[in-house]
Amino acid sequence: MDLKKQILEAYNYRHACKEFDSSKKISDEDFNFILETGRLSPSSFGFEPWRFLVIQDNKLREKLKLVSWGAQGQLPTASHFVILLSRTKEDMIFNSQYISNFMNDVQGLPSDVVEIKKGYYQNFQENDFKLLESERAIFDWACKQTYIALGNMMTTAALIKIDSCPMEGFDKEQVETILEQEGVLDKSKFNVACMVAFGYRKEDPRPKTRQNMDEIVQYI
Repeated sequence: MDLKKQILEAYNYRHACKEFDSSKKISDEDFNFILETGRLSPSSFGFEPWRFLVIQDNKLREKLKLVSWGAQGQLPTASHFVILLSRTKEDMIFNSQYISNFMNDVQGLPSDVVEIKKGYYQNFQENDFKLLESERAIFDWACKQTYIALGNMMTTAALIKIDSCPMEGFDKEQVETILEQEGVLDKSKFNVACMVAFGYRKEDPRPKTRQNMDEIVQYI
């Protein structure tokens, strides 16, 4: 019961922090702990279609601020600012080199199991979810997996009293152009999914508001 109470307290503590106390920095130990829970997050077929860019360079943050209307308070003040990337169709399609290498080198699957899993994955993409109908469909599907890691990292942060704010308020194409110019993004492999800032709140938030349980849950 104590653990359940601690977890619910963390969910109530977490809020979308719009401005952080810029004088307070997250320790390397704590931030690596947050990243580790992102790394360990589940993904469809276990293919981990994410990459986390930790933006600590102030000049780069200033460039991003010009094209990120939803991060005006967070970019200058966050202790750590992360751009979450998701893999594109080139890597996520069933017959890509990335998928083959991942099953062999990361998951360590026997060759016969690789072929079986690849068949299931192909059918899933072609028929079950029809992900190959457009470039955007398969990228958006990859983003869904990335958001699992995002949620886990924010919850982990809240458990250790670190604040966060997820953001989609930015011009995606312009952010990607800036990252390309900085040499940290290959658009053939990755596109930007979302952003998240971490730090310590400057002010206490207003009370959390949510719908009642009976308005969002239906037992059948």
